[in-house]
Formats: sequence, structure tokens, C-alpha cells
Amino acid sequence: MPSKLLYEQDGRVVTLTFNIPETRNALTDHDLCDQIVAVCQRIEREHSVRVAIITGAGKAFSSGGNLKHMRDKTGTFAGDAAEVRDGYRGGIQRVVRALWDCEVPLIAAVNGPAYGAGCDVTCTCDIRIASTTAIFAENFVRVGLISGDGGAWLLPRQVGLSRAAEMTFTAEPVDAETALSWGLVSKVVEPEELLNEARALATRIAKNPPNQLRMAKRLIREGLNTRLNTVLELAAAFQGACHQTKDHEEAVDSLLEKREAIFVGR
Repeated sequence: MPSKLLYEQDGRVVTLTFNIPETRNALTDHDLCDQIVAVCQRIEREHSVRVAIITGAGKAFSSGGNLKHMRDKTGTFAGDAAEVRDGYRGGIQRVVRALWDCEVPLIAAVNGPAYGAGCDVTCTCDIRIASTTAIFAENFVRVGLISGDGGAWLLPRQVGLSRAAEMTFTAEPVDAETALSWGLVSKVVEPEELLNEARALATRIAKNPPNQLRMAKRLIREGLNTRLNTVLELAAAFQGACHQTKDHEEAVDSLLEKREAIFVGR
């Protein structure tokens, strides 16, 4: 049986592909959820990985919840209120936490519809690039639900409160060009160029020293929720550590010597 999450490493860049096209990569599949969490832990341990790209197999990035499972009250949606709560905690909420907390920079290459939890998962990534066929929808109320995976916290941080409220309350889809104008994605490209564009961006990022990339991401994350003074204190501590690294010395030397730097993660 093929893996529900494909893992491909090319140099310093990993591509992760949701691989259940028959369900449009529904994120309420517990096997897929477990694999995503495990892979996040893996790429954090492996300092050969400097950037990860996340995309979907087939025509969709992710349909979010499986409607047939909702109807039949199976999987995540099985049981009474307490059991459903535990299903969310043990499933999609673990995925969102793992992706949001992942130290490695993440790029979402959104190849098609990203609905519900699929939309929210794109918001856990640091950068989003969309195919012209991408569609984003915070469509939980359309199926009589609310975002059970943190979308109320994630989406306003990407598009602002007013647009997040519009997407949430109308449940209407947003096309790729609208997503670009709203700042939900940074670029829109033709479908056949999507992964090439994501890999080119990942390569540009991966040229930089790995530990400093991870610390820079942590500062951005902390800056979303803490006071400036707190971020400054953390930045000072991180900066002190950076100044002691071989990669900092190499960066300075390479600039002075007008050559390409070679970073080793030390």
C-alpha cells in the first residue's frame, strides 16, 4: 500500500506530498495525520534539511474533512461529543501544532483546492505559492461546523481580521488571484510551473546557514504573540549564539572575499 505522505529529499530541500488523491487528500485520515506529525519530528532532527515544501497529489491540495466520514460518523467524527473532541485533539490538531511549531521553513505549494482544514494547514506554512487552479475556502459553516483545527487563530494572522471573518462567515471560496491580492499567497503561477517555482524559492532559502534559518523562523513566530521587549531579549540571546558559530564566520569571510559561502550548520 503506498504511503499517504510521500517524502522526497533533494539536497537540502524536502518535498512532502499528501498522497490520498481518491479523497482529495482529506486531512481527517488518521494515518496521514500520524505521518505528518512523524515527518515534522524527523525534519527537525535532520539538520541536512533546511527547507520543506508541502503539496498535494492529484488535483487538490486538500479537501479538509472527509464528507462521507461526516455523514457516516466514522473516523474523527465517530462517537459522542467527548469522543469527537478527542478525535480532533488526536488528529488534525496534532498536525496543526506540529506544522506550526516546526523549526524548518515551510513552503506550501498549493496545487488546487485547499478547503477547510486544508486551507488552515496552508496557514501554518511560512510561505504560500499557488497554482492558478488553487482555491482557498474556510468553509466550515457550510457543512454546519466551525474550524476545529485552529483556523480562527491561523487565518487572521495571514489575511487580517476583516478578510478572515468574510471567508469564515460566507464560507465562499477565494481564487488564487484574490488570495494574492489579500496576501494569503506570495505568488501565483501556472500549474506546470508550481513545483519548479517552489523548489527555486526553497533553493534560495536553503543557501543560508541552517541554524540561523531556524532561529529566524522562531523569532518571527514569537513576534506574532509577544511584546517587542520579549522578542528583543530572545533576539539578543539568539544573536549571542550566532556570533559564536563557524557559519557566521564563514558568512562574513565569504562576503569580504566575494565568494559563495559554504555553510555546515556549526
